[in-house]
Amino acid sequence: MFRRELSVTTTGRGLIELTGDITAAVGASAVADGLCNVFVPHTSASLLAGENWDPSVRRDLEAFMSRIAPDGDPRHEHDAEGPDDMPAHIRTMLTQSSIVIPVAGGKPQLGTWQGIYLWEHRTAPHRRQVVVTVW
Repeated sequence: MFRRELSVTTTGRGLIELTGDITAAVGASAVADGLCNVFVPHTSASLLAGENWDPSVRRDLEAFMSRIAPDGDPRHEHDAEGPDDMPAHIRTMLTQSSIVIPVAGGKPQLGTWQGIYLWEHRTAPHRRQVVVTVW
């Protein structure tokens, strides 16, 4: 088993592609065939396996989430860290904090246009940890 922790600095809300970092971790693991688990231990950021070719997909995802979980919604009681606090938690709960990717030939088995992203749900910059485990 191999474990690597990545530290990712975000610039605020948005998607940060981690595909290269995940591929490098899988390569460093020396695991030829197995599984790779990617986990983000935060309650206001999540992971996404999605299209990495057309940036309009990421803009559309953000626009969709802003309709479902708008900042400053007066119906939210929890706003201890600002108007984006509860919406960030909702966005995280609707997405995922962990992704499992098959490994074959020492590489993550992703689709042609598929990438792995950290999705920062807070509007301010944060430093996020991402745990990559390969076995």
